[in-house]
Amino acid sequence: MFSYETLTIERLDAINKELENKDALDILKWAYGQFGESLIYACSFGAEGIVLVDLISKVCPDARIVFLDTHVHFKETYELIKRVKAKYPKLRIELKEPHLSLEQQAEQYGIELWKSNPDLCCKLRKLNPLGEALQGAVAWLSGLRREQSPTRSSTQFVNIDRRFQSIKVCPLIHWTWDDVWTYIKLYRLPYNELHDKGYPSIGCEHCTVPVEEDGDSRAGRWSGIGKTECGLHQ
Repeated sequence: MFSYETLTIERLDAINKELENKDALDILKWAYGQFGESLIYACSFGAEGIVLVDLISKVCPDARIVFLDTHVHFKETYELIKRVKAKYPKLRIELKEPHLSLEQQAEQYGIELWKSNPDLCCKLRKLNPLGEALQGAVAWLSGLRREQSPTRSSTQFVNIDRRFQSIKVCPLIHWTWDDVWTYIKLYRLPYNELHDKGYPSIGCEHCTVPVEEDGDSRAGRWSGIGKTECGLHQ
């Protein structure tokens, strides 16, 4: 097993070349074979997340899955997590919470921090908790797809994650939005009903709005302020 500290750019290139013709299930088999218990899936329970949860269940039925519970997600998201837990009872799904409650955050940084300083809000409620969740882990899984946005267009199957000093594995990089939904419908998977209401990407309730049909899948996140990423993938 290699790690963030031992993985060189040359070896990373060689690994991705070796994996370039593999499908998502093959990538997951490779990842769990490499990292085992040291691999965590950070899942947002969006459409891509549901696909990955189902694929992971076929490879590692008791895999550890972390959801960053900011306390401001849509009720539909929390309801979906309950349904997923019921469908995959062996999966270890953990809701990772920030240290500060919303009331404590308001006292320290002002009310509605997601409006006045969204980057800081994301740091407190998502980045810091994920950093804690990844402590002791060597690698983590993500549902990033190249098609999602220009900032994700060069994502590889295996990536060096400088922010979290970890290895990030992205099995779905070649999947299209149609591929994702074909899989969900084929296997009749549970999904967030907000997807049927114009939300291709679903985050915190205060920072997510529906988008027009055929719009950028990230356009509904932090709309109007020029922000499209919470920082987890930057």
